[in-house]
Amino acid sequence: NLSTVSEFVFVGLSDAPEIRLPLFVLFLLIYLATMAGNITLLVAISTDSHLHSPMYFFLGNLSVLDLLCPTITVPKMLGALLLEHKEISFSGCLFQHFSLIAVVGTEIFLLAVMAYDRYVAVCHPLRYLSIVSTKLCAHLAVGTWAAGLLNSLLHTSLVFTLSFCGPNKIQQYYCDIPPVLALSCSSTRSRELVTLVVAGVLGSGTCVVTVVSYIYILLEILARNSPGIWHKAFSTCGSHLAVVCLFYGTTICTYVRPSFTYSPHRDRVLSMLYGMLTPLLNPIIYSLRNKEVKCALKGVISRV
Repeated sequence: NLSTVSEFVFVGLSDAPEIRLPLFVLFLLIYLATMAGNITLLVAISTDSHLHSPMYFFLGNLSVLDLLCPTITVPKMLGALLLEHKEISFSGCLFQHFSLIAVVGTEIFLLAVMAYDRYVAVCHPLRYLSIVSTKLCAHLAVGTWAAGLLNSLLHTSLVFTLSFCGPNKIQQYYCDIPPVLALSCSSTRSRELVTLVVAGVLGSGTCVVTVVSYIYILLEILARNSPGIWHKAFSTCGSHLAVVCLFYGTTICTYVRPSFTYSPHRDRVLSMLYGMLTPLLNPIIYSLRNKEVKCALKGVISRV
């Protein structure tokens, strides 16, 4: 390790004292609402026997990821807003970076798996439980988490084996790839190229799986042309499609692009969308369009 930098300093969201407290209250409420929504959804899935199916198994994994994603970054941001404690150690920044990229990568792979699950449910409904078996669900879940961890290990090793010997102010409220790369005093061109290629290949690969799955779903709907098929398909796939568009759009705009297009202010907004808003909205989106989830949530709330 050739780095002489022992800690980094987050620039944060605002230095104005009159804004920091309202921002702290706002983001604390969003964080608490995110925790409450996803924990309630997890409890509903685990306790309601009607939700013990592959679709809700993957949804439970998504809720775990939505709990982890803001927990990695938001507490540190809240501490910076309230206590002005903006420093983070080199090893702490490395761990935060690794954890966040692992969670984001795992969620990208999981959304592709969920698209395949929806394809089987619509196109092969009679063989759904035999195709998407318990064994296959377990293998797919382990595979997505393993792929996310390996992807994060690659990106983290590329970034944190660079030399950091000059500025240490990160233009973000957490340790992200573009602002950390910008602080390195060694050449980052080759690392940026590898990062861009890997993110592009993995991101485009999962997008292809999702798009192809929905193309087959659309073709199946057009082929059947039965009454009420559009409404049934939308109720089955609409929630997942909304989550995919929200998550993929923000993450691709953040990571799959050259570093010279990096803009601190714009990227803070984008990172809040996938780091805070998406985990908050996911349980709401799935609850609004799903009668089974609504009934299970009502049961959980009534028991509480």
